[in-house]
Amino acid sequence: MSEVDSEWMGLTLTGARPRAVAALYRYFRDIDLAEEAFQEACLRALKSWPRNGPPRDPAAWLILVGRNTGIDTLRRRARQTVLPDEDQLSDTGDAETNIAEQIDDSQYRDDILRLLFVCCHPGLPATQQIALALRIVSGLTVRQIARAFLVGEAAMEQRITRAKRRIAEAGVAFDTPDAVARAERLGAVAAMIYLVFNEGYSGAGEARDERQPLTSEAIRLARLLLGLFPAEPEIMGLLALMLLQESRAAARFDSEGSVVLLDDQDRTLWDRTKIAEGLALLDKAIRHSRPGAYQVQAAIAATHARAERPEDTDWRGIELLYRTLEQMQPSPVVTLNRAVAVSRTDGPEAGLALVDTLGAQLDSYFHFHGFRGWLLMELGRDGEARKAFDRAIALANTAAEAAHIRQHLDTIAGRTTRAS
Repeated sequence: MSEVDSEWMGLTLTGARPRAVAALYRYFRDIDLAEEAFQEACLRALKSWPRNGPPRDPAAWLILVGRNTGIDTLRRRARQTVLPDEDQLSDTGDAETNIAEQIDDSQYRDDILRLLFVCCHPGLPATQQIALALRIVSGLTVRQIARAFLVGEAAMEQRITRAKRRIAEAGVAFDTPDAVARAERLGAVAAMIYLVFNEGYSGAGEARDERQPLTSEAIRLARLLLGLFPAEPEIMGLLALMLLQESRAAARFDSEGSVVLLDDQDRTLWDRTKIAEGLALLDKAIRHSRPGAYQVQAAIAATHARAERPEDTDWRGIELLYRTLEQMQPSPVVTLNRAVAVSRTDGPEAGLALVDTLGAQLDSYFHFHGFRGWLLMELGRDGEARKAFDRAIALANTAAEAAHIRQHLDTIAGRTTRAS
């Protein structure tokens, strides 16, 4: 195959995976078997499509071949008669047309949705939900997922295996959920996707290189979910939020992997295509007049994106949006973020007064101590700022976070030297 054809093949197999694996899981009720059958179908596609040409409906072709190979596996396990040989199985001709007619868009839609719901089963911890969805729905390798989560491959393999075992033991139904259950689980799926995004977004330096594919995959999953629920404003808001945040990716870290704060970022590096799409999605979501937390967070990101210069930022509007978010999702982290806006509108002393109300709840949170130290430094209370920064370094999640705090400590040390 040519280089272009190889690229097309990879994109086609990746794009067909959710449909095919979901349909195979519906047929076999066994996640491992569905995954193995899909992988075998992909191997046969790599042999068959260059020779016979691509099928009209790749997903249907993969479902058909995957179903046959899955049946073959079951028969082998039962020590029964095997299916016809490789040539007969691979030479499906136009068979995908028939299966495509039998499995319409609605069936595909429900299959994918059910598979996402299975991966987001409430009996699974969030870390297992993410790992399972990345493995089953997205097709990332165990090695890729392990690198993204900064754990060993064996540990990640165990995490995924435990998740599959819990689902099997729970006998999770693959039925179409009713309206109430669908609404409840849709929120869980959206939360899982955003957790995937944040796992990638929080990386820096070398870790950023390993985790960045997660942000792309989360955006792809959000597009898939929006395709299933095209009139759901919160899914529009979720996708808009991730696009607007990811638009700043090229400016968030310097060449050495150190954090670059929003005010110091080179805004010419921001991805204007992602920003335009995010703003359009947010405007569309708002027109539905059904506000939600993702829409509010997207509106905050949009306010930053619209500011051509840091001084153009509408911090008063951001503070009001965080007040709205506090009402929707009360959280000390949301209040901490509002305190950032308050410090910009009313000064560091007002920001510190709000921050200090959160000490008991956020004492183990890196960003609480980092921001509190910055406010104290702005107020000239260097001794207290130094203590806050020391605490922040102890809680840093990455080397880049710790290095950023040390820059503040160097600033304090320089001021102290000049004063003496």
